[in-house]
Amino acid sequence: MPYTRPGAPPERATIIAARPLVMAGGMSLAAVAGYVNAVALGFFHVPVSHMTGAVSRLGGDLASTDHTDLKVTIGIIAGFVAGAILSGTIIGETMLRPGRRYGAVLMMESALLAAAALMLIHGFQLGIPIAAMACGLQNAMASSYYGLVIRTTHVTGIVTDIGVMIGHWIRYRRLASWKLALLTSILLSFFFGAIVGSNAVAMMGMLALFPAALACAIGGASYGVWAHGLKQRIESARSRRKHRG
Repeated sequence: MPYTRPGAPPERATIIAARPLVMAGGMSLAAVAGYVNAVALGFFHVPVSHMTGAVSRLGGDLASTDHTDLKVTIGIIAGFVAGAILSGTIIGETMLRPGRRYGAVLMMESALLAAAALMLIHGFQLGIPIAAMACGLQNAMASSYYGLVIRTTHVTGIVTDIGVMIGHWIRYRRLASWKLALLTSILLSFFFGAIVGSNAVAMMGMLALFPAALACAIGGASYGVWAHGLKQRIESARSRRKHRG
């Protein structure tokens, strides 16, 4: 992927070259989020990959006289926010750009998911907020790509955007097919990840979080290798230009 300096508008060639990588990364992350959310739902019946259900549950807990799950629900929301704060601190960018520390964030997500699994296996409910923190960390990695809002841990906005695109096509007969393909692929990946996660938690219980942790570790290491190679290519290209000049 060609390098674009921070603050510079991406060129069309760069955008086109990045599409396969963005699609592969978005699909992988969405599948992990769908998987983790399904595992958490199988244990606590409250989603950890998005906060709509958790906030609704919090309202119900506060309205009722039974506050048994109140602490855990608050913990899920706080954990998700903490993960997003941590991700924003490490990456420092909302626009998807090559060279950012996505690999480090994925390795951190892997560690959080592994820690959540260990805690839940030993009966500590703190594992649920930690799983939510992992999802918040992932969701805040990047929020936009060439005019698209990309969230990989929930699909409400994606479903909305798909509907808007179809509506615009009906009205104007114009459609950016690659955008529709990207959003649809993320939606389907989340869905299939949820299917696999539901089956995994039925067979493995909380051990099912470990495969997700492993997937994030592999993804983080792979990105780290790719980013290192990209940095070397950029430095080599700059060196050649300098010698030519």
